[in-house]
Amino acid sequence: MTNETSTNVAERLKLGPRENVNYPIVMKYCGHCTMPIEYCEYYPEYDKCKDWLERNLPDDFERLKIEEEQADADGTDDDKKRQKRGGKGLLRVKKKEDVPKRICVSRAARGKKKSVTVVTGLSTFDIDLKMAAKFFGTKFACGSSVTGDDEIVIQGDVKDELFDVIPEKWADIDEDVIKDLGDQKR
Repeated sequence: MTNETSTNVAERLKLGPRENVNYPIVMKYCGHCTMPIEYCEYYPEYDKCKDWLERNLPDDFERLKIEEEQADADGTDDDKKRQKRGGKGLLRVKKKEDVPKRICVSRAARGKKKSVTVVTGLSTFDIDLKMAAKFFGTKFACGSSVTGDDEIVIQGDVKDELFDVIPEKWADIDEDVIKDLGDQKR
């Protein structure tokens, strides 16, 4: 019995081309999730993958559809395939809420004589916060960093200059949507 098992293992691990396989092997990838189409079912947005497959690869879509129908007929449960707990899996994309588009600028004390300027609300205008922080740092010749979800801290008191610089850099932001919160504590 061990002889049969060892030859079976050796046969499976044999190097080189296999019989009944067409080379080169062509992999087809989904345009939505960028994974091989066999793995689309494990993606959180499987319905969008199905739509993409139906439009762009109708033959493969029919094949997958037939395989799904056969699996349903066999009684295999779809929930068994999905990851239930543990691990990160794929992070779901957060949906943007309808938050009023407003930028808040405030000054906060830092030590005795120094202060920082805090800018919030730039992400409501779809502005990359890292790029904005780098721009502020070079514009005002100071340190600038992203500290929170939607917060940029600029070293120094540059609050008054921001009312001119922000609309100048990003044309879709009007000076009226920039609100001065005054002095705040951090």
